Formats: sequence, structure tokens, C-alpha cells
Amino acid sequence: MIELKNISKSFGDRKILDNISGTFVKGKPNLIIGASGTGKSVLLKCIVEIVEPDEGSVLYDHRNFTEGDKNLKIEIRREIGMLFQGGALFDSKTVEENVKFPLDLLAKMPRDEKYDRVNLCLNRVGLQNANKKMPSELSGGMKKRVGIARAIVNNPKYLFCDEPNSGLDPQTSIRIDELIRDITYDYGTTTVVVTHDMNSVMGIGENIMFLYKGLKLWEGNKDEIVRSGVQELDDFVFANKVMMAMREK
Repeated sequence: MIELKNISKSFGDRKILDNISGTFVKGKPNLIIGASGTGKSVLLKCIVEIVEPDEGSVLYDHRNFTEGDKNLKIEIRREIGMLFQGGALFDSKTVEENVKFPLDLLAKMPRDEKYDRVNLCLNRVGLQNANKKMPSELSGGMKKRVGIARAIVNNPKYLFCDEPNSGLDPQTSIRIDELIRDITYDYGTTTVVVTHDMNSVMGIGENIMFLYKGLKLWEGNKDEIVRSGVQELDDFVFANKVMMAMREK
């Protein structure tokens, strides 16, 4: 479980996040949704402390990450897996080397065990024969799957995915959503996904936080979203439906 308590963040005179509180539950896909520019990715970066919040706290299973000492922060960071927007693979490294990178950085294990773990994760994402390929040889969907394999190679308790479907066609997006959902349920992971894709929301949205202009206006699940009673959320859902209809033409 991850708890947010009164998270605020500004850049200069612009307030990006305003007093955000909420809970991301263990063993389910938790989604942060909203239009572009609403603060979704900034909130995610605050949760993992790529960006420090100006106010508020982030608790990982009741451990205060924001106010923790160096040792606690190292401990929690070792429990985090991250899928960055676009995949963020190293162009000069093979698929195998990309996936192994977190183990080289954080894990103390024999070389053979590292490669066994890499192969297990590549098999998990359906890329068992891609070890020696370079990122330039991969499709967009394959790059995302390599990114997921790298994110789970440390067997994280907490998995964060920033716009995992950006730039992908609808069919590939569904496959990525299903993969994230299956990994979450199979490993009991606390998974947090930033997205503006309503297909993802309706497909895997078990716990959803809606942001609008830096505010949290609603929290619920995919079954409740159509009767939220929040006009800004209704507008967001409608706009996504229009976009999806246009893509299908």
C-alpha cells in the first residue's frame, strides 16, 4: 500500500499539485488519470522522489519515504520498479543488458543468477528470444515489454508505469495493459499507472484517481466512473470516447 498525504508541488509561480491525498492498494492496478498538463507525471515523480514535493508525505506500507533517513530511502528504492514513458532503453546496450542493468546497480547476486533472472523476466513478457537484439531492432510494443521486464527484474513490491501505451496502436496497448494487470495480480504488486487512455481505464482500472488542474477531484473504480457526478471527469471520459471513435473510422 502507498499513501499520499497532502502532496503539493510548484514550479516557480505555477502550482502543479495542490494538496493531493489518496491510497494506492496492494495487488491491484491503481491508475492516475486526467488530461495532459494536469500533474499526473509530476505526482508520479513525487511518489518515487525523482521530484521532491514542496509539502506532504509519501508512505510505503506505513514507512515515511519523504521524511526517512538515507538507509530507509535506499531500502524503499530497492523495492521499486519503474517503466518510464517511451521505455527509456539504453540504445548502446542489448535487450539483455538493458534488463540486467538494475541488478548490476542494486542487487548483490552471482553473475549466473542475474542472467537467470533476466531470462525469467524476458520470458514473462514474451521476449524469450530477444536477448541479443538492440533497441533499434525492436518495435514500439517490444520496447515497452523490454521496459516492463527491466522494471520487474528486481522483483519489486511497487511498480510504476508512466504512460505505458503512449505511441502504441490499440491492439498493442491492450496487450501491454493485460501484461501489467497479470504481473500485478500474479505477484501481488502495488502497481501505479499514469494514463489518459480510457481503454486502459475500463480495462484494468481497479482503483482510479482523477486529477484536474493539479487537484484530485475523484477516486473510485472503473464501474463507478460513469456515474461519478463530477463534470470535469464526465468531460474527460466523453472526450476520450470521441477520440477513440475517430481512430476507429
